[in-house]
Amino acid sequence: MAGRFRLAGLLRLRNLQEEQAAAALALAHAERRAAQKRRDETAEMLSGTGLPERADHLTWQAAIAGRAAVNGLLGEARAALEVVEVRVDAATHEWSAARTKAATLEKLEDRHEVLERAEELRAEQLVLDEAASRQRAADLADAADVAEPGAPADAHRSSADDVVESPRTATPKEDR
Repeated sequence: MAGRFRLAGLLRLRNLQEEQAAAALALAHAERRAAQKRRDETAEMLSGTGLPERADHLTWQAAIAGRAAVNGLLGEARAALEVVEVRVDAATHEWSAARTKAATLEKLEDRHEVLERAEELRAEQLVLDEAASRQRAADLADAADVAEPGAPADAHRSSADDVVESPRTATPKEDR
């Protein structure tokens, strides 16, 4: 394996895009909270304005104009909140798409790391197997030399080597 995740640069870019989308989403949420607060304050202001019980005609018209102005502000605050809600939805969608792209690459990176580790373990196992094989061969050679120095290697045959095979049965050499 290459050892290095080839899409690492793209993954960094996707993570950066996700962070930017998350920041834009946080900003949109802050704007929504501000718009909600403005709407709530304007609604409270409207509910706090009343019409005078007894007033002359000019005062009465001023009170009605004041309520109409606050009512207009409330309408503007509601419209602004709707616009901000659309921005929040768009920012949420952008963040979700960015997160999906980054998550896909993260899964590929995880799979790469698993395969890389498996390759390392396989290579390590090959080295260990080779070392064990060489040690076994050395041990067998040492055992042959220690048993009868100078004797030929086939002098150390087991009793299983003393069996003669025939097409029908195997019989020991002594039984012939």
